[in-house]
Amino acid sequence: MTLKQAQKRIEELRDEIRKHEHFYYVLDAPKISDAEFDLLVRELMALEKEHPELVTPDSPTQRVGGRPAEGFVKVPHSRPMLSLDNAYTEEELRDWERRVHELSGRKDIAYVNELKLDGMSMALTYQGGRLVRGVTRGDGAVGEDVTSNIRTVRSVPLSISPVTLKKVGLPPDFEVRGEIIMPLASFARMNAEREKLQLSKFANPRNAAAGTIRTLEPNIVAQRRLDFFAYFALENGGNIFGKHSEALAALTVAGFKVNPNHRLAKNIEQVLDFVHEFETKRASLPYEIDGVVVKVDQASLQDELGFTGRAPRWAIAYKWAARGAVTRIVDIGITVGRTGKLTPTAYFEPVGIGGVTVVKATLHNADEIERLGIRIGDWVQVERGGDVIPKVVQIAEPQNSQDKRPRKKFQMPAKCPSCGSEIVRTPGEADHRCVNVACPAKLREMLIYFASRGVMNIEGMGESLVNQLADSGLVRDISDIYKLDKQKMLSLDRIGEKSAQNVLDGIETSKKLPLERLIMGLGIRFVGERTAELLADHFGNLDAVRDARLEELEEVHEIGPRIALAIHEFFQEKKNRELLDRLRAAGLRFKKERKQRGTALAGKTFVLTGTLPTLKRDDAKKRIEDAGGKVAGSVSKKTDYVVAGDDAGSKLDKAKELGVAVIGEEEMLRLIG
Repeated sequence: MTLKQAQKRIEELRDEIRKHEHFYYVLDAPKISDAEFDLLVRELMALEKEHPELVTPDSPTQRVGGRPAEGFVKVPHSRPMLSLDNAYTEEELRDWERRVHELSGRKDIAYVNELKLDGMSMALTYQGGRLVRGVTRGDGAVGEDVTSNIRTVRSVPLSISPVTLKKVGLPPDFEVRGEIIMPLASFARMNAEREKLQLSKFANPRNAAAGTIRTLEPNIVAQRRLDFFAYFALENGGNIFGKHSEALAALTVAGFKVNPNHRLAKNIEQVLDFVHEFETKRASLPYEIDGVVVKVDQASLQDELGFTGRAPRWAIAYKWAARGAVTRIVDIGITVGRTGKLTPTAYFEPVGIGGVTVVKATLHNADEIERLGIRIGDWVQVERGGDVIPKVVQIAEPQNSQDKRPRKKFQMPAKCPSCGSEIVRTPGEADHRCVNVACPAKLREMLIYFASRGVMNIEGMGESLVNQLADSGLVRDISDIYKLDKQKMLSLDRIGEKSAQNVLDGIETSKKLPLERLIMGLGIRFVGERTAELLADHFGNLDAVRDARLEELEEVHEIGPRIALAIHEFFQEKKNRELLDRLRAAGLRFKKERKQRGTALAGKTFVLTGTLPTLKRDDAKKRIEDAGGKVAGSVSKKTDYVVAGDDAGSKLDKAKELGVAVIGEEEMLRLIG
């Protein structure tokens, strides 16, 4: 490659890397895998090494990452939060160890092996043993203050007693660095809820964790059950302990969650043993990892080795190859969901990825197909997001040079594949939808959802029975469920006397479920468990929800314009209002059952903050509500009292700023009487 060719390629790589840095660091929406991104960086670093005269200060190799996203207060770090250099082979790992020996002039060097958690780096600042700030990595030099969100993560200690600090050797003012992650169980639960609401699912736990911690709604962060693992303890940007292993032990005793899967190694062979051990164990872990971090244990040696322009010389990340494979798309099919959304799905020639045979993956919508540029017959790279969800990453080179099979462009259908009705696409939305309320495909999905455990909990009404009920014409909408009797049930295939009775008993029991279950079961777009509870609590009965004006729906706490519009449009549909009439006639509960409430706190609004001496938060909330009061999630001018306990946070500061009365648990109980 000539100097001119190298210069051109370097500029191309820089532009490409900057673009993907923006997707990753600023938008939290990466378009390529980590492995692909690393290949671009490694190619650029190699070219710049060959041609040092072409290195510029603004090259991606000379800095850490992209800019912090807008919307949060920017905070500089006590010392840069640098990324790590990567090794992909044993040879590269041994080369790193050789450099450490050469630079230090020592041979007896101990290392600490830690799992490379796939999440979002975080710096927590403690003053006087109390958490005062949580800051994201950002661009490495400046991060975003997300303290209110960090406080909702239960594995983050809000305070540490002076006795404990002294015991473990931590000063009153210190900084802890670690990783915010979303455990796989939380990830699956969140995506299942988003699927119910017909919202797009997160591709992997890392994106979910990053998107969650940077939301402006702390209550949403709390619901998603993030986790935090600590791995550094600093004072004024420097190490507190003589060894990294000592820091991990001290943080553990101090109450921080330190990943137990770390190990001291006396040489590179023991490091490699750890690497190979957890490559086989990674699939059994409750969180996602993509490698192992190796650090020099002795802090003074870390200081001696120092840093390059973008990474520490005393640490390296050994990264495993992405769990993926190349296969061929044999077809693209369409699934119609309960709200009418058409979802394209790619069907593959079966391929094994991480011990699992993958045969299909969702393509989400027409825009995603266009972005990927894929056609039926293409060879594609498929990865399992979070080692769970198959995802088409990009078009791949054909694996068979003799493969002359045609490639066919996919078109979203103009008519519903289930009922033949016209398909519509609302301007500004990515999804195509069938709007026919009697669509059989929508009916099947709707019945399964309505009967599910978390909604109306009709035992025995699974996919097989639902298909028979729909195909036979016995059930044309959810209200027909309540017209079933034993004779109709026994007319179906493979339904015995006992099975039929169990289903009928479940149907009868469902009539007694609370109003919020019924609201959720109607299948209104965006209305899940939380929104259904808010509507039931606010309006008290289904008729009031049905007749509410758009502006009245927007007044409900936590319900925004988009959700309000979806609810309003649902009840404006004549067929949906007729459905309500049939459900009422079937005997389902249309009113919210309210317990007799006291009047001692009638008209008063409270906000709870901190840890109360004797009452749990839910107990205190119940007592206030039973006495006629209301408990809000945030402090405003309409707040009458803030009930503050130990470790009260920003809500207490807000109360003082607005002049809202601050009381303790004892005073609250006295008001209740």
